Amino acid sequence: QVQLVESAGGLVQAGGSLSLSCAASGFTFRNLAMGWFRQAPGAECAFVATISRSSGNTALATTWKGRFTISRDNPKNTVYLQINNLKPTDAAVYYCATALSSAPWQVETEKRRYDYWGQGTQVTVSS
Repeated sequence: QVQLVESAGGLVQAGGSLSLSCAASGFTFRNLAMGWFRQAPGAECAFVATISRSSGNTALATTWKGRFTISRDNPKNTVYLQINNLKPTDAAVYYCATALSSAPWQVETEKRRYDYWGQGTQVTVSS
């Protein structure tokens, strides 16, 4: 069955960096676009970043452009989210998910275009 397991986020000091990873199994990883979402306390789950199956195309939510980077390693079946210059507002539960896209350059920014989700990982930022 499809499994997506995010790495532990943890407590990070503001201004620091954090790399989240999501290990995938149970499907052909290289065939699907992937994405990251986040849910802050009291807020809805929001799109963060997406990457095409070929890594040739990425998209990030405007709010996090410049500090967030998404990447993937297809041979390792892993997608990453790098967060630099962490801010207290980055605190949230971060989820990775598989997109309903298999075209090489296609990316998805809408939550409804994702089907399988990881369990989420908590990121806490201390000021």
